[in-house]
Amino acid sequence: MAATLGPLGSWQQWRRCLSARDGSRMLLLLLLLGSGQGPQQVGAGQTFEYLKREHSLSKPYQGVGTGSSSLWNLMGNAMVMTQYIRLTPDMQSKQGALWNRVPCFLRDWELQVHFKIHGQGKKNLHGDGLAIWYTKDRMQPGPVFGNMDKFVGLGVFVDTYPNEEKQQEAQKRRYSPGVQRVFPYISAMVNNGSLSYDHERDGRPTELGGCTAIVRNLHYDTFLVIRYVKRHLTIMMDIDGKHEWRDCIEVPGVRLPRGYYFGTSSITGDLSDNHDVISLKLFELTVERTPEEEKLHRDVFLPSVDNMKLPEMTAPLPPLSGLALFLIVFFSLVFSVFALVIGIILYNKWQEQSRKRFY
Repeated sequence: MAATLGPLGSWQQWRRCLSARDGSRMLLLLLLLGSGQGPQQVGAGQTFEYLKREHSLSKPYQGVGTGSSSLWNLMGNAMVMTQYIRLTPDMQSKQGALWNRVPCFLRDWELQVHFKIHGQGKKNLHGDGLAIWYTKDRMQPGPVFGNMDKFVGLGVFVDTYPNEEKQQEAQKRRYSPGVQRVFPYISAMVNNGSLSYDHERDGRPTELGGCTAIVRNLHYDTFLVIRYVKRHLTIMMDIDGKHEWRDCIEVPGVRLPRGYYFGTSSITGDLSDNHDVISLKLFELTVERTPEEEKLHRDVFLPSVDNMKLPEMTAPLPPLSGLALFLIVFFSLVFSVFALVIGIILYNKWQEQSRKRFY
């Protein structure tokens, strides 16, 4: 349901308007408001935000992916343009990604994504969408919107093609309207490395929640915001050109470790689209916590969701070294010889006792 901008939304709208004005008005407003480079209050409860430039990306994209000093790396078919970074062009069988090189150690944060999906394909003849990541591993190409399967962390998917619905139609089976989803569709998934993303069902078995998001071929800006505060994951969107945040996903009890990487990726198959990223802006959120909350919100080492059972990860056994293998074989032989000697001694004693009884 669309919601008018509250304290958080009002600040976001003010910031967008501010960025569009000329330099003199910006300077005047900064002087009047006394904001400067300092924090901004974004809501009740003494919540302040700070832009983290080491995790943010905006025009001009100077030095992106061109050297060891860059904060962002490109992968696959991704390319830097003047007004956007194109993850994939409107061509078949392409994939690309953009990854931050700096791990994020913030406890509470908000990521704003300005993106655009467009192409020549007609209804349901375009794909496949893009994903925003906060994961342990980076720069790992794979089948999940251009990233690896069985990832560790959080994935937010903007899926533009309904695989499950098309399969149902191909099998001449009735697609139940009670569970039907309208595409494009935004969903989220938390993974500890044990789950596979189910492409055939558009990620339905592992999604935390989702909503319809008509984002293709629009003539105005489209935004997505991912907010993680006090183990609470919230995803909202501004895709109607009204500067209003609409709720999409809200999940309490999400536990994400610190030190993971932000990134975004996309992939095309037989169907395609242009998948563009205009900006990624990460804000550190400072919130007050009670002593009880401090105890509850201690650092975790593996992603999880309260009241959601994820399969346990079984670590593979390390391979045996040459010395360890030699020792195992040696002591096995010694034990075998020892057991054989004991067996012979016991057998001889048994034979002697048998002869004594006979005579």
